This record gives sequence, structure tokens and C-alpha cells, in this order.
Amino acid sequence: MKKTGAQIFIEALKMEHIDTLFCYPGGATLNITDALSSSDIEQIVVRHEQGAVHASDGYARASGRVGVSLVTSGPGATNAVTGIATAYMDSIPLVIFTCQVPTMLIGNDAFQEADIVGITRPCTKHSYLVKDVKDLSRIIKEAFYIAKSGRPGPVLVDIPKDVSAALGEFKYPDKVNIRSYQPTYVGHVGQIKKAMKLLASSKKPVFYTGGGIISSGASNELIKLAERLSIPVTNTLMGLGGFPGNHPLFLGMLGMHGTYAANMAITEADLIIAVGARFDDRATGKVDEFGHLAKIIHIDIDPTSISKNIKVDIPIVGDSKNVLKKMLDIVLEDKEDFGNYSSRIAQWHHDTEKWKMDFPLTYGRSGLLKPQYVIERVCELTKGKAIVTTEVGQNQMWTAQFYKFQKPRTFITSGGLGTMGFGFPAGIGAQVAFPDALVIDIAGDGSIQMNIQELATAVQYNLPVKVIILNNRFLGMVRQWQELFYEKRYTWTHMNHAPDFVKVAEAYGAAGYRIEREDEVDKVLKEVFKNKRPTFVDVMVDPEESVYPMVPAGAPLREMLLV
Repeated sequence: MKKTGAQIFIEALKMEHIDTLFCYPGGATLNITDALSSSDIEQIVVRHEQGAVHASDGYARASGRVGVSLVTSGPGATNAVTGIATAYMDSIPLVIFTCQVPTMLIGNDAFQEADIVGITRPCTKHSYLVKDVKDLSRIIKEAFYIAKSGRPGPVLVDIPKDVSAALGEFKYPDKVNIRSYQPTYVGHVGQIKKAMKLLASSKKPVFYTGGGIISSGASNELIKLAERLSIPVTNTLMGLGGFPGNHPLFLGMLGMHGTYAANMAITEADLIIAVGARFDDRATGKVDEFGHLAKIIHIDIDPTSISKNIKVDIPIVGDSKNVLKKMLDIVLEDKEDFGNYSSRIAQWHHDTEKWKMDFPLTYGRSGLLKPQYVIERVCELTKGKAIVTTEVGQNQMWTAQFYKFQKPRTFITSGGLGTMGFGFPAGIGAQVAFPDALVIDIAGDGSIQMNIQELATAVQYNLPVKVIILNNRFLGMVRQWQELFYEKRYTWTHMNHAPDFVKVAEAYGAAGYRIEREDEVDKVLKEVFKNKRPTFVDVMVDPEESVYPMVPAGAPLREMLLV
């Protein structure tokens, strides 16, 4: 029996075990929308297409599964581009279905037509335009395979309206074979052995780990290897949670707003073992002086990331989990080189511990309510067990510094693209993935307004995401740069007319609270974390508090501004 393209679409999603779709309707989606009305796939209808993609992104980051969204043609598709680019920069597996005008109208500047395949080529792993219903099943199979294999990322499938209406046979392929796309999962044995020889001779080693640790599920292997050899660990922003934030070997985040200990360890190390990290400019500081005393081993599944920004000495192309397991096996077998390794690097431990003790993350406690204090209390009250999303800017950096993430997939943030408005819809996606979890979005008063309309989505589907707004009446991170480098000319950054967020929450049917003093923090947060409603907490914090340490743009990591 033949099925319509819309029915084939639904059957293909079922074959991929997709049970949730983040979507927004339009004229071009109608065939699929109608078919979904009798489907058991959960459909979360958002209020803006950008929110749909961010929500599917948060779902993917929290669950480890592929996130799926469906939007209409033209402006619906172009509204989704920011979300697609966000996922691409952070290597998040998504499949985005856009619906398109009928094939005979493509290229005619038809109503609500946009060349979304062309538009998204730079920010997807691959983009498809389905021209015939007989290709639909194969293309969907390939899209999910490409999205989740190798270095993960978003794949776009554009489905014209006549294709979704056409009749065809549903035959879902058993496997995918794309000759030009064959990711390498197993690291080269010879390269791994070279790396271990170099490690055995080092006296000041440090693990520098990124989001690849989380996407490959390599956290346990990293912990075992670091503990076995007593090697200190620093994470990038995207790697937070990949190594326990309260572990004695953890140095904190490195980079522009990294800890003193992490940045000095990178500066003084004689060996950097980079795992699943791409040497982003915010992590490296001045490229010429990044790890200038060190040999560098780089483990990554994406060969194009190796030596792209920083020249490395031993490249290992492969899955982080697989390669770290092989390295651990060598450590356990080779008693001669690694039997007393920990004692041989005792002085290095003394140095890194002294940096941690002498220059901890800190902030002033006099005067106005400090945002760092609020995040510390959130961490303490949740015991580090919440799923935390953030917007972008100071709220993001303070969260990275002061919330001690214990497990992978509990910190969800836009790293590479730095997308304001990401955190709230991403939190909605995480809450859909884990309905019983405590999901908290740490936001700023500027960034929350980027996708504030998704409060209606949270209320409609009873998704009790807690949004803690660090309200400093500024676009805080830009203001900080204006303070330091532009003689306090606060052009465009003062938010003179921010809304009353408590009233906004109540208008949408959510709960709203306000905190103005330090002695109100615990009482309000405890009440908020117990309720089962979407909630805004408007926290009035010091408007001129800044994020420190800070490495000025273009400076080496050792040249940190500490206050």
C-alpha cells in the first residue's frame, strides 16, 4: 500500500525512534501537520522557529539523542537559521525539516520561498532538497546517520509541499553507505603509542578537554586516566561537566574568563593532552604563546580540527572514548613507564595546588547583591544536580565559574556562536527530555528578552523551567568591555526600559518572583525550586559587577586581569 510523503515522513521518524518534534506550522507544512494529527509523536509547538531549533538543541544536549524540529518555508526556515548555526558551532546532532513551496515553483520567487539549502550550506553538516517522494525515506535515513555520526552536527532536509502530498512506497533502508563520508572512530595504534611515550617522559602534563568528551561519552575514561596518573584537568566552556567540578584534580575552566590555575597550568605545562577540543580563540588567548613550553597531543574525531588553530606534535584522529580507553589500557599494562608516574610529577601537583589556593575565584561581598553569590547559592541548594542552561554574556561566564558541574549533559550553553536567547528554549527542550528534572536557565535581563515568547510554550505544556534573571540593567558583557577599553562610554548597552519580569511572567500564566537583597536569596530559591510551574525570578544585582579573571583579547593566557 502506497503512502503519502507526509506519512512516509512520520514512519521514518518512528524507525529512528523519534518521539518528540519541536515545530511551528505554516502553509507548506499542512500535509505533514495533518498527518501528525493522528500520530503518537509528541509535538511541542513553539512561538518562534528559532525557539524550535534551540529547544531541539537543548533536548539533544541533555539526552544525547538527535533533536528534531519542523518549520515552514520562507521566513519560517530563515528564522531557524540562528538555531542551526548555534548547533553547528557546538557540534550538536539535529535534523531540521523545513517545508518548501511545490517543486514547480522553486526558483520562481514564489510566495514564502527561500533557498534554505543554499542559505544553510555553511552551517550544516549537510543539506538536502527532496525532489521526489521515492527518495524521501533514504534521505531521512542518511540525515540521521550524518547528524549523529563522526563529529555530530545539524542536517537540514527541505521537503516541497507536492512531495509531502505525493504517493510512494515506504521502504526504510537498513544501513547507510556514503562513500565520501567514513568517520574514523579507532585511533591509529602507532600514534597512540607515540603519545604514551611522550606522556611517560613529561613532568608537567595537563588534560585540556572540550565538548568532544561529552558527545563521545568519554567522561568515565577521562576520570580513570586522570586519577590513575594524577594529571590535572581543565575544561573548555563546552567541556564543563565532562570532569567533576569538585574533583581535586580539576583546575576549572581555562581561557578568557578561566581560572588562574587553569591558565597558568597551560602556560607552564610541558605536555598538553587536548581531547575533543578545537582550540577556540576564547580558550587559547594569543595563539603564538598558547602552551609555548609544551608538546601537544590532540585527540579529535574531526581531522580538519587538528592543527587548524594550534600546531600540534602528535595528532590522533578517532573517537575520544575509544582513544582514552586504549591509553588507559597501556597505562595499566606498562608498569615500568607508569607504575610510579604520580610521584614523578609531585612538584607539578604542588605548583597547581598553590595556584588554586593563592588565586581562587572570588568577588566582593559588600554593597549590592552580587550575581556570583546567587549562582553559588543555586549550586548549593541544588547540590549540583540540576540541568543548567544559560543565555550568553556575563550570566554565562559566572555560571561556568561558580556552578560546580558534576556530570556530563548538565550544562547546556551556546559556546561557539554565543547566541543570546538560547538558554530558555534550550531549557524547554531539556525539560521535555527529562520531565522530572530540575531545569534552570541562568539569564540576563537583555538575553531573556530575545526569546521571551517561549514562556507561552512552557506554560502550555506545563514545563516547569526556572529562569533566574541576573538583572543588572545592562547588556553586561558588552558594558564590561566598554568600561575596560572604551572609557566607560556605555553606548547602546544601558537597558533603560526593561519590563517588569514578574508581571510578564504572570501575564503569560507563569509564576514570578523578585529578589533584591542577599538575605532573600535562599528563601525565594527554595520556594521556586519546589514549585511545579514555569517561573521567572527577577534578581536585582549590582549593575557594574564584572567577570574576572579576564584575559584581554589578543593577550596570552598568563596576562590575566584579576580584579
